[in-house]
Amino acid sequence: MQNIDNEVVLIGGLGYVGSAITEFFNSEEIKVTIIDNNIYKKKLYKLEGNQYLNIDTRSTEDLLSYDFSAKNIIVLSGLVGDPITNKYPEISRSINETSLINFLSNVDGFKKLIFISTCSNYGLNKSDTPINEESPLNPISLYAKSKVAVENFLINSNKDYIILRFATAFGHSPNMRFDLTLNEFTAMLYFNKFIEVYDYKTSRPYCHVQDFARVIKKIISDEYKNITKEVFNVGANKNNISKEKLISLISEKTNNFNYELVKDSKDKRNYVVDFSKIQKTFDFLPSFDLEDGIDEIISKLESDSYDLNKNFEKLNNYYGNYRIPDENLTN
Repeated sequence: MQNIDNEVVLIGGLGYVGSAITEFFNSEEIKVTIIDNNIYKKKLYKLEGNQYLNIDTRSTEDLLSYDFSAKNIIVLSGLVGDPITNKYPEISRSINETSLINFLSNVDGFKKLIFISTCSNYGLNKSDTPINEESPLNPISLYAKSKVAVENFLINSNKDYIILRFATAFGHSPNMRFDLTLNEFTAMLYFNKFIEVYDYKTSRPYCHVQDFARVIKKIISDEYKNITKEVFNVGANKNNISKEKLISLISEKTNNFNYELVKDSKDKRNYVVDFSKIQKTFDFLPSFDLEDGIDEIISKLESDSYDLNKNFEKLNNYYGNYRIPDENLTN
């Protein structure tokens, strides 16, 4: 039995992954405090029963005004992905790296600290051998470089921590994203939008957002309270797949083959990841495979759960095309 007596604090809890974790924890009757400044001023996920603190993580003083004593802290905050970090590089470094290191340097008294990182840290891997947690990091993007910087800080500090390198997320979330490969391809083919699939031979792993929530619940349970100062890849070996195979799978599901495989390189990341460590340590296997996620999104699109009015426009559904309001450009 997993006993979780302490409150969970999600720093950056209003985003795609954070809102899915909140929804899952609420279903498990786990109390959640969300710390987020809603930088894009988007519609908020329903917060009934959850405490919400509008705090900009770039203000370490404001962030540390909250009492983290005996709390489980999950650090999710950041500008996510290449398009938005390339659009706002200085703000990205401030939010994704400098401010987090400042906070982590000063926070103490917590029960457990989990930093959410990414398998993108592995970058380009030319070997066919699956990458594990001991493999060299080769971050290509600004986003991944900031993640590695925070990882290095924690590893070289005297803090207790767990670092989770998430696979590429997919699946339904209350705050949905369509700039993630599986979600994007599924929506575009569902709405009969033509897709150019670049770097189609490259592979990467995928994991459903609900499975991220499930493994975090395990990690913060009393059963695993003594596990600390560890790094884990989070995903499933069965969900390593090339873009070519993924688009083929989605095409079969949507009965739409309106795409072209393009050799030009726009995204050099290529890695197959080994997830045996997290499976062995926490007896964890993801519940969702790729087909489950595709079916789920198709079902949501059929019921127009995302208020797209049957008219999916790529430009309106990508973080890279978001504009940060002027009041959030500086702190």
